[in-house]
Amino acid sequence: MKGDYGSLVWVNDDKGKEYVCTVNKEHLNEKKFENLSSSERKSCANVNQIVGTERW
Repeated sequence: MKGDYGSLVWVNDDKGKEYVCTVNKEHLNEKKFENLSSSERKSCANVNQIVGTERW
């Protein structure tokens, strides 16, 4: 089911920023932000904004 904890992945973009995103089954092992579909990218949240630090 899309939207539960099991559909979340943590990915990095080409600049090193980390995002948590809701993805479809075929992207559950994805590690690169750029490889996600446009709808999956819209579901992403920048982890640094959530946590409030650059590294945690």
